[in-house]
Amino acid sequence: NQMILINADGSGRQLLLDGGVKDVNNPFLNSIQTAVWSPDGQTIAYGFGGLNFYAVATGISNRVLENQTRDIGNGMIFPDELYFPDRYSPDGTKLAITLGYYEGAGLAIYYPAGDSLVRLTGDEGALICCGQEVWTADGSTLYAANPQMGMFNSGMWRVDAASGQTTTLIPGDAGDGTFNFADNPMLAPDGWLYFFFANRPLSDEFGGRESLQLVRAAADGVAGRAVVLPDVFDKMNESLWSPDASFVIVVSATNDQMYQGGQAEIVHLDGSPRVTLAPFARDLKWGPP
Repeated sequence: NQMILINADGSGRQLLLDGGVKDVNNPFLNSIQTAVWSPDGQTIAYGFGGLNFYAVATGISNRVLENQTRDIGNGMIFPDELYFPDRYSPDGTKLAITLGYYEGAGLAIYYPAGDSLVRLTGDEGALICCGQEVWTADGSTLYAANPQMGMFNSGMWRVDAASGQTTTLIPGDAGDGTFNFADNPMLAPDGWLYFFFANRPLSDEFGGRESLQLVRAAADGVAGRAVVLPDVFDKMNESLWSPDASFVIVVSATNDQMYQGGQAEIVHLDGSPRVTLAPFARDLKWGPP
C-alpha cells in the first residue's frame, strides 16, 4: 500500500506515500486509490483519505476533498462519499473523479484552479464513473459507455463538463426486446465517433462479456452508424485508442475466466493485419509524446 515514483528506466526509486497496513474492517480508510499524472507531468492526483494533489517540483501534497465517513460503532466506519481521480482533461484544467459509495459509484468533475466540483445531473443508472469515461480533445465533453447489463445500465452517454448535464445517446433497452451494448467511445479529429457496439437480446449470462464490433457514427452515436471492420471482439477486456483513431489497441482474454488483462494487439481501422504487442498487458495508458 505505497505510492512510488521511478524513472522510465527503473532508476531513481522514490517513496512518495506509505499508506501502511490496510485496515481489515475499513480498507478504504488508508488505501491508496489510483494515481493519475497531469498532462504537463507536474502533478500527481491520487486518492488517499480523499482527493490529493502531489506537486512534483516541491514534493508537497495537498488534500482538496476529504472523504465523507461516519463511525457506526464496533470499529466500523461507513463511507458516505469517497473521492479518487480517474482522468485529466487533455489541457489539464479539469479532472474527472469517481465518487465512491457503500454500494455503487458516480462521477464528478473537479476544477483544480477554482477548487470547485461539478456533479452530474440526469440519467440515473448510467455507468459514468470508475475510469469508463473518455474526454474529447477540447475537454468540453465526456463520453462514457457500458457493454454490460448489471448494477448499471448498458448503453452510451455524453456529459457536458461545464454543467454536468448527462444525455443518453444510446439507451440500454432498445425497446423492441433487444438491448444495446457499447464500449470505449472516441470522438476522432475527423468528427466521427468511433466505439465498440452490439445490439441483441440479453444473453443467459447476466453481466457477461458481449461480442462487439467496431462502428463509427456522428457525434450523437446514432446518425450514420455503420460497422467499420468485420472483426468480432468477444473476449475484449480493455482497449486504447490512438489520438487520431487510425488504430486501437485491444486487450483480449486468452481464456473464459480472464476478466482483467490479456493479449494486446493493434487493430488498424484500414483493415491492415493485426500486430501483437505483448502476450499479456493491463491498464493501458499513453505516455508523454
